[in-house]
Amino acid sequence: MSDTDDVLRELASLPTIASPRVSPDGETIALYYDVTGRNELHLLDPSDGSLNQLSDGEVPRSVRAGFEWDPTGDRIFYHRDDDGDEQHDVWAMSLDGESEPVVETDGQTHLFDVGEDGETLLFGSTRDGQMNLYRHDLPSGETGKLTDYERAAGSGHLSPAGDRIAYSTNETDAYENSDVYVADADGSNPRNLRIGETGAEARPVDWGPKGDRLLVSDNATDLGRSGIVDLAEGVDDATVTWFGGDEFEESPSHFLEDGARFVASRTRGAVTVPVVYDVETSESRELEFPAGVASVADGRLGDDRLLAYRTTSSRRPELVAYDLASDATETVLDAEYGPFAPDDFVEPETVSFASDGVPETPARAVDHDPSEEFEIDGLLFDSGRRPSPLIVNPHGGPRHHDMRRFSYRVQFLLSRGYSVLQVNYRGSTGRGREFVEELYDDWGGAEQGDVATGAEHVLDEYDWLDEDRVVVYGGSYGGYSANWQLVQYPGLYDAGIAWVGVSDLFDMYENTMPHFRTELMVKNLGEPDANEALYRERSPVTHVANLDAPLLIVHGVNDPRVPVSQARILRDALADAGFEEGVDYEYEELGEEGHGSGDIDQKIRSLELLDDFLDRRIGAERTAVASLDD
Repeated sequence: MSDTDDVLRELASLPTIASPRVSPDGETIALYYDVTGRNELHLLDPSDGSLNQLSDGEVPRSVRAGFEWDPTGDRIFYHRDDDGDEQHDVWAMSLDGESEPVVETDGQTHLFDVGEDGETLLFGSTRDGQMNLYRHDLPSGETGKLTDYERAAGSGHLSPAGDRIAYSTNETDAYENSDVYVADADGSNPRNLRIGETGAEARPVDWGPKGDRLLVSDNATDLGRSGIVDLAEGVDDATVTWFGGDEFEESPSHFLEDGARFVASRTRGAVTVPVVYDVETSESRELEFPAGVASVADGRLGDDRLLAYRTTSSRRPELVAYDLASDATETVLDAEYGPFAPDDFVEPETVSFASDGVPETPARAVDHDPSEEFEIDGLLFDSGRRPSPLIVNPHGGPRHHDMRRFSYRVQFLLSRGYSVLQVNYRGSTGRGREFVEELYDDWGGAEQGDVATGAEHVLDEYDWLDEDRVVVYGGSYGGYSANWQLVQYPGLYDAGIAWVGVSDLFDMYENTMPHFRTELMVKNLGEPDANEALYRERSPVTHVANLDAPLLIVHGVNDPRVPVSQARILRDALADAGFEEGVDYEYEELGEEGHGSGDIDQKIRSLELLDDFLDRRIGAERTAVASLDD
């Protein structure tokens, strides 16, 4: 194969592993996998690596909600939606592929937990407006509402005996706050455990096997840490033992089977590695994985090993069995490379630069005074072309950060001759609560200055980058960043791509999901009535007249997170400002798709849109892919 179009199709067709979960008896792994061309539930036999497809089109195309095993191991509870709209119902699928509805209700539904008695489901739903907790009794089919908070309630967990629930919400005046609550099984007698401090974020993560301990996360000391709440003497006399949070950002995952140890994730820059803590001694042990992203799934395999997921920027995701006694790993589901070889893919270089949020490029939309100076890190992927166009690729979230994990989109851009820069701007995760909160009340401010400063830095430091061919491309909040970069720093960019991006903050507040309205928009920017000037000033659509480079706008019509109205408002504002569609901007709506899709055909289509736009607007000399040119 030497046709460069084959690179596009083959990269988009590489199957993706998601949400692996070990069965209660440790003999089977259930996972989402799109090897058929569509995301489907599969069963994996870890003893021989054999796969059995379980679903046939019933599960969501894009995996934004996982699934849970029934404690008997005889069936799986999963979510259904309608073409990516995320308004999930809960269904049960037997291991012979037969499905039946369990919870059908209005609004978005998110399954949190299944009781160990196999008779109870704990889920969150927006059917009454805000996201709150509900309990569904499987034998009777009855559903009861457990919480009724103005702020979203989430992170729900049933105790092993089924007599209590743990969850998180916020009843304080500090909007950024999150507290851990324990209530009786029917939602009565809710008690705030009052761990951490007001203004910090604490959440329950897992019950201990005896129900007398609760694993929690907290960032009261800035860096994320794990805690174990001892409930043996009752909620009112509960005590907390803290683990980690002194050097690296950490997030607890789950207790191991005996409750004497638990697993957490430790972030070191762009690397995430699992850590096992001893509950009694507080000693920690990093598991041995390549520099990338690794995580441990809940449960144990039947041979007393852990199931782990691992990937790097150049190594495709795979599942391995991890032996805690020897640190040895054995692959249970190989990474899929198709016609490629691992050496075809590129590992990034870490770049670091000082930024006060004010780049040298003049600001056209909003002038800013310098903010606190931070050392900002990023990842630079070199396509090998000389000269090379640069694609600046800010991450979404914004509560997220770019890590050394495989991205078919990034590797595709590299194959086309574009180098890629990812910047972990202020507001990104991985560096503690205070760094995240730098973004509060300042969308379109210093964090966008960090992105532009990162682009300036690499253009200055690497003379093989072509400063006349610089593109900004992002999705979701990264799409907001792409829109904002183009109107704030038009002198820096020669083209832009906004994928499911935010353009109008007022409309985003009105039309996003209820829990996004409070936990994203208001938490980050305040109420629009009280902060009208900020909402208007930091909306890219306010400043469309500054656009000075071609823009591609792409959006899924069923997106509940960033509604398609965001794209339509931007399109109409550009037209009203005198910009010509097809010349100054291009517009694509994707039917049967929400906030992204896992369908192979839709991945191919998205890469074709991206490829065609960049080829016409920027152009680059494609790189050879050795394994396809042999």
